[in-house]
Amino acid sequence: MRIVVLGATGNVGTALLHRLHAAPEATEIVGVSRRGPDRAGAPYDDVEWHRLDISAPLAEERLREIVAGADAVVDLVWVIRPNRDREHLRRVNVEGNERVFRAVAEAGVPHLVYASSVGAYGPARKDVRSDESHPTTGVATSHYAAQKAEVESVLDRVQAEHPELLVTRLRPGLIFQAGAGPEIKDYFLGDLVPARLAARLRTPVLPFPAGLRFQALTAQDVAEAYWQVVRQRVGGAFNVAAEPVLDAQTMGQLLGARRILEVPMAPVRALAAATYRLRVQPTDPGWLDMASAVPVMDTSALREATGWSETVSAQDAVREVLDHLDGPEGLGNAGHRSTSPAE
Repeated sequence: MRIVVLGATGNVGTALLHRLHAAPEATEIVGVSRRGPDRAGAPYDDVEWHRLDISAPLAEERLREIVAGADAVVDLVWVIRPNRDREHLRRVNVEGNERVFRAVAEAGVPHLVYASSVGAYGPARKDVRSDESHPTTGVATSHYAAQKAEVESVLDRVQAEHPELLVTRLRPGLIFQAGAGPEIKDYFLGDLVPARLAARLRTPVLPFPAGLRFQALTAQDVAEAYWQVVRQRVGGAFNVAAEPVLDAQTMGQLLGARRILEVPMAPVRALAAATYRLRVQPTDPGWLDMASAVPVMDTSALREATGWSETVSAQDAVREVLDHLDGPEGLGNAGHRSTSPAE
């Protein structure tokens, strides 16, 4: 199989390259990213590399050349930096992904696998699980969620125009791996919290936003999900997350807290908004809006369709990245400050 991976130097991209190298069926691996890897070695060796900025208006023609003859294209393209430049984010995330979809369809590639997100979903109750039929309307105050939802709509149109194209959408929760720790810290905490303090964090009292529940998994486990839908040619939309669901209690266990102090979301959001506006930290309050609104996903469809299951719990996935926030390794991606390490 000839498999093209776009966004191949990111958090999920690197994990997927490792998985493809281990698969005898993946006889040709093609990697596409804006700058390419900044080091040699695993998982970047033995990959046919193409450096391409998909936000460029003429990128679609080049994309058609790159994906021609592929058995499957895995589209992991997404940026979340610079966070304040929403026009740039739209050029890459919305317009760029549309170029990818159309290039794949016009080149006659039989299978497109797109990296969507739990963030594409509209608001839902947190005390029940939602399957893939939940509306993909996003959360309006989150640029990430709004753009994820918009790209799903773009893909709907392309899929309707090209019924011969098998389309798979994976909608994972938060994705972590040790190597992405420095980049994740850089994006979500910036210089507000010293890396050595954040790493290996334990706390006797855990302040936690009231009612917040979210899902996570490792990059390696989501890479396995991508490989299984490619290998088995499974189409459709699939939620992806590990157990357990993370909330005040499970996070308290993870951090060794003896007491949990649940804090109303409103003051937490106000603090995030104020510190973001003052450029004290880099995370805008839309991320909190998304986290507090999106559903707790039912992941049974993927498990039943492919036999996929996680190898690492959601708690251990979070612990893995916390323990490496001050690590030196990184992912070997020269453009990591612009890409999305949590994808």
